[in-house]
Amino acid sequence: MKIAVLGTRGIPDIMGGIETHCQELYPRIVDRGAMVVIFARKAYTPQKTPYRYKRVQVVPVYAPKIAGLETFVHTFRCLYKVLAWKPDIVHLHAIGPSFVAPIFRLAGLKVVYTHHGQDYNRAKWGWFAKAILRISEFVGTKFSNRVIVISDLLEEWLKKKFHCKTTVRINNGVTLLPALPEDKTKKWLGKYGLEGKRYIFALGRFVKEKGFHDLIAAYKKACLVDVKLVIAGTADFKSEYANEMKAAAAEVGAILPGYIHGEELQVIFENASLFVIPSYHEGLPIALLEALGYNRNVVASDIPANMEVPLPEECFYELGDVDELAEKMTLFMETPVQRDFKHIVEYHYDWDKIADQTMELYKSLVRKK
Repeated sequence: MKIAVLGTRGIPDIMGGIETHCQELYPRIVDRGAMVVIFARKAYTPQKTPYRYKRVQVVPVYAPKIAGLETFVHTFRCLYKVLAWKPDIVHLHAIGPSFVAPIFRLAGLKVVYTHHGQDYNRAKWGWFAKAILRISEFVGTKFSNRVIVISDLLEEWLKKKFHCKTTVRINNGVTLLPALPEDKTKKWLGKYGLEGKRYIFALGRFVKEKGFHDLIAAYKKACLVDVKLVIAGTADFKSEYANEMKAAAAEVGAILPGYIHGEELQVIFENASLFVIPSYHEGLPIALLEALGYNRNVVASDIPANMEVPLPEECFYELGDVDELAEKMTLFMETPVQRDFKHIVEYHYDWDKIADQTMELYKSLVRKK
């Protein structure tokens, strides 16, 4: 079985929820007997010629690194390459690239499209880009053989808006890792002058919908003694918001380590006292699931995507309410609660189960073909 993948910037260790999703999923799909080629974006990949990651073939394809153009140019440039390879299935990730679903269907290919979230709700897009994304969502939903949804919210939306009857619910996942040895912990905490269990951690792109401005404002209000704030991530493109956020972070002494991954990210997660996700928009946030995998205390905005994760009520605050966020942060830092969230991850968000579900979906389409 040959699977062509479009819509991710690439793998491995490239910032983004879809990128993490593909990095975890497709090596498992290969282990289950398929051949996978990811058509990635050359500006982000670790090398510019085709390479393999855990037996997944990655083909970098040029696209200009310009917000609003990158996805569409890349998708068009990949069309011929995908058709020439003649895969059994084309898997499109996110609503941006899904506008090409009808072309692949006309070519006789089976198309799977994963709806990771309503990207037109992101603050960075103007009215024209939002209109194009809405059209892509419609086209992908109507012309794909199957639409994978990662949340009940998205499934209900597609059924209500487009009367879609081809949805399949498959979650995002998270990998549970064994604790790292003490020397690794000292190395990475020492790099940033951190003390274990005495800092608040957040993770994501520096874009407005992630809500980091609320987190910084709440941290300033909380006036926590000897508690540092760490926000890992960066901006994909230069933006006024990212500059303003960095200035606000500097004002309160927050630590911005940039994009981190691997052992460094694991140590920062393992030793944080509290993880905060103040987002205004998410699909099903992998960063939140990772925090559960490390049994961290969590405070999350009460958007539907976050509240689909089965957490205690006290873990949520009203979106945009900086005062309530500050109170929650103070409460969990002054009276930390011992959590046992791993069972949630094992039951709902296990990557091996997700790979089994995805592979079965692929097989069902190939059998029909």
